[in-house]
Amino acid sequence: MSIATVPLAENFLAALRRELVPALGCTEPIAIAYAAAKAREVLGAFPEGMTVYCSGNIVKNVKGVVVPNSGGLRGIDVAAALGVAGGRAERQLEVLGEITDADISRAKELLDSGFVTCHLQEGAANLYVRAEARRGEHCAQVTVRDHHTHIVQIVKDGQVLQQEDRLSQEEDTGWEGWSVSAILDFARTTGLAEVAPLLDRQIRYNTAISEEGLNKPYGAQVGRTLLAAYGDGIRTRAKARAAAGSDARMGGCALPVVINSGSGNQGMALSLPVIEYARELKVPEEKLYRALLISNLFSIYAKHYIGSLSAFCGAVTAACGSGAAITYLCGGDDQAVARTITNTLATTSGIVCDGAKASCAAKIAAALDAAILGHELSLQGLAFQPGEGIVQQEVEATVRATGHIGRVGMRETDLEILRVMLGVVRP
Repeated sequence: MSIATVPLAENFLAALRRELVPALGCTEPIAIAYAAAKAREVLGAFPEGMTVYCSGNIVKNVKGVVVPNSGGLRGIDVAAALGVAGGRAERQLEVLGEITDADISRAKELLDSGFVTCHLQEGAANLYVRAEARRGEHCAQVTVRDHHTHIVQIVKDGQVLQQEDRLSQEEDTGWEGWSVSAILDFARTTGLAEVAPLLDRQIRYNTAISEEGLNKPYGAQVGRTLLAAYGDGIRTRAKARAAAGSDARMGGCALPVVINSGSGNQGMALSLPVIEYARELKVPEEKLYRALLISNLFSIYAKHYIGSLSAFCGAVTAACGSGAAITYLCGGDDQAVARTITNTLATTSGIVCDGAKASCAAKIAAALDAAILGHELSLQGLAFQPGEGIVQQEVEATVRATGHIGRVGMRETDLEILRVMLGVVRP
């Protein structure tokens, strides 16, 4: 029987359907806008004021990024005000997709009036947002936790309308049987009819925002700078494509991105280099699809050990996915793919996440540089060896070790990063 058994194959498909969804803008301010728009909807009237409670990791990822369709504004209060002024909660991660100029003007008026009050929620889950909308004696509260659109509680005037203490069955992924070899087996053998629409959308959306980032001066222009400084060889193009998408997205571009593991930057880092290598190698469309299955599923698999938000930069696991897929495109077997993953994790697992901002594009480029080097080493049969740093005997153990470092080992690091960002600690 195939490694990827029927139940496991269905599990893979469910994960792809859940994770490969469009999002407009950085997903943390979007989660705030979504909660705010939902709170307005539950209140049943336009609020007179709003209070937003956020976990430290939400604060970290909202502080430095431009909110899309905001006219270049940043911040928790901006995301909340826009969500109230013109957000459509039913569109979830595209909640700000229909914002008008009038909505932006109204949001600015709300901000000037002190409409939004923001608080840090101590002791909350890493991904936590609670929006409270008030009008007269009436109040509506919407709490999002664990995933960017996962509403765990709705309260109106003290009455609990919705309560959910755990993830839905659909979102509670069973990880039994997941492995690099199982992912590779599934990617090589599965029928493509069901996954092709998901992957086509990922290719279209992420390529479009990459083009936007290459054609216009967003952020620090990392993608454009890579091409200008290092030429247009395939290794540079692969990095520049992904970096340019991040340039645009962190700079407030209103084009949607197909995300992975709740992150648009990860969605671009694991897809755009693979697309670029597939074009360079002139492989059939089917092989590109199967390569994208490898990069998407590996990134989901590796990231679940780390968790939604942490001090560990998600570009690393996403770049691993790209590297693994590129090795597959070049004819690599299971062992070659495993070497690429090991080499990448051994090189760049120390990149920290200090929030969403322009430098995310540079971190993506750095992680992809390590992944491409890891791929090139692997093609020569070379790999970092067990006992060298965090490298374990088997690739699965190396992936788990990396996850442990990100989830457990970097917990205090995460707090210190936040303290520095908020000015609590002044180096």
